[in-house]
Amino acid sequence: MIHEVDASWQESLRRAWAALPKAYRDFLDADAGYFPNKSAMFNAFKTMRKRDVRYILFGQDPYPRIRSAIGYAFIDGAVEQIFVPKGLDTRINRATSLRNFVKMVLVADGRLSCADTSQDAIAAMDKTDLIDSMDALRANFEKSGVLLLNTALIFTAKEASAYHIRMWQGFIGRLVEQMQPESPKLILFGAHAKALKKLPALSACETIELEHPYNHTFICNPDAHRLFGDMELFKDF
Repeated sequence: MIHEVDASWQESLRRAWAALPKAYRDFLDADAGYFPNKSAMFNAFKTMRKRDVRYILFGQDPYPRIRSAIGYAFIDGAVEQIFVPKGLDTRINRATSLRNFVKMVLVADGRLSCADTSQDAIAAMDKTDLIDSMDALRANFEKSGVLLLNTALIFTAKEASAYHIRMWQGFIGRLVEQMQPESPKLILFGAHAKALKKLPALSACETIELEHPYNHTFICNPDAHRLFGDMELFKDF
């Protein structure tokens, strides 16, 4: 799987992989009982070069649905389109964190106001210059230098999330150590991501800390607007 990532990551990922507990590496090597699978869990390192990383966005863990979890934080593989005539696609509306993230970006871009982020308001927007796919959103994140990771790169069951997050901490610490030349800023969504600051390797990193987008307050958070507003994540370039 590491040989499949962009060449700029391969040595860093080998060292980070070695920092995982041996028994946990054996579990991952078995490639069963978790998702995204062994090939897909490192997808974020396949489509972005190491030297282009300005930010690392840490969510919590992958979507708890096989079709949705494709190896990128917040990129839902089950979403076929973002907008429909009535507003946001049904699949986005059902994914609370993604729905709130999309609305936050639309507010940051001045296309919506915090006073009204309803389906009707989204339906009335001019969308002629907007992207309409998850892959285009992923590409725009990467154009802005954002590497999309989670605090755990795999999912088995909700009750096991804290365990997997703990198992991946050594990997994340070693990975960030390998990125000192790039000095990426860390975007930390929610309590699990903020806990990464306790890792010695991350203690000197500049962090941008926000509530998890699952919270409705995320939509109108001015810190989120300042961070993502300049990225034009929904612009169809």
